[in-house]
Amino acid sequence: MTQGVLYVHSAPRALTPHIDWAASGVLGTPARIRWEEQPVGRGLQRAEMGWRGREDTGARLVSALRGMHEVRFEVTQEATAAVDGARWSCTPELGIHHAATDHAGNTVLTEDHVRGCMERAGNDPVALRRELSIALGEPWDEDLEIYRHAGEGVPMRWLHRVS
Repeated sequence: MTQGVLYVHSAPRALTPHIDWAASGVLGTPARIRWEEQPVGRGLQRAEMGWRGREDTGARLVSALRGMHEVRFEVTQEATAAVDGARWSCTPELGIHHAATDHAGNTVLTEDHVRGCMERAGNDPVALRRELSIALGEPWDEDLEIYRHAGEGVPMRWLHRVS
């Protein structure tokens, strides 16, 4: 068993019941999602929901939400003794980014991933920087940053907590 958080950073109001239904289907129990206005855009909602489940729950939540193209969301999953932690980020423009995380929530790149970045970049240091930026999910973080704030004067909520 593991646990994590579903962060819906922005969703049109009309999609919120569908998100509730999708999360409930994955979790096997009614999702208790408390929706709030998302001040970044008119008619948008935001929510956070903690979850507990099997080690495939994070991936199943992402799969259930991925077809909702107007939704910006993240799913985090804590590491266990058997599997690495994970973070999935999704924006309408960029799609889904997946990253393995350690116990502190840091993104972990495997040797093969780094070698792939080096191979695609060749001898171009600017291209290597771009490849590593993508591997770390920086374009997704840049897109989601404004949506992560709940409103004016509210401190940023960190995506991972240290165990």
